[in-house]
Amino acid sequence: MDIQTHLAEHRLLAVVTLESADLAVPLAQALLAGGVNTMELTLRTPAALDSIRRISAEAPDMTVGAGTVLTRDQADAALAAGASFAVSPSVNRDILRHTREIGLPFSPGVMTPTDIDIALQEDCHLLKFFPATSSGGLKHLRNIATPYRHLGVGFVPLGGINQGNLATWLEEPLVTAVGGSWLAPSQLIDSQDWPEIKNRARTAISTVKS
Repeated sequence: MDIQTHLAEHRLLAVVTLESADLAVPLAQALLAGGVNTMELTLRTPAALDSIRRISAEAPDMTVGAGTVLTRDQADAALAAGASFAVSPSVNRDILRHTREIGLPFSPGVMTPTDIDIALQEDCHLLKFFPATSSGGLKHLRNIATPYRHLGVGFVPLGGINQGNLATWLEEPLVTAVGGSWLAPSQLIDSQDWPEIKNRARTAISTVKS
């Protein structure tokens, strides 16, 4: 999968942490019902890999990736579970090279020009801008990205994005897609409030289309 093209088309990435794999498919179905077809499932819980596996098998219309990929073993496990892409909070040359070798599209987290430069040296052009708001927001992104704009780099900001500022981020040409946990926060997942998650997804998609 060309994940950069996919995200450029759909513009939204639901970032999710699951404590129970039994909730993975109902969650994916709720997001899909609201129009969101891409999610990053963080590898922060024991249920994460099984959740990716179940979504890949039982909700094939959802493009699911693995987040918080920090090691080679995690990248291998994510790919084996059916992840279509992987994301990291930072830049790690070893992970960049390994994911390229195994054919797993990878987006490292960047916050400085040096981060961007390292990623580009490893032929990685889709970058996670993280943490987006606390590091200086759009102004900071524009400042660090300007020297590299002509190289076809695209950014997916995460961290502090919500429905209130979604439109502002989407209007920025540097931004390929926007990700965040507001679409499916842990409290709504734990309470299995699928209608509210569907509504949040639908509202966000309306913002994208407008």
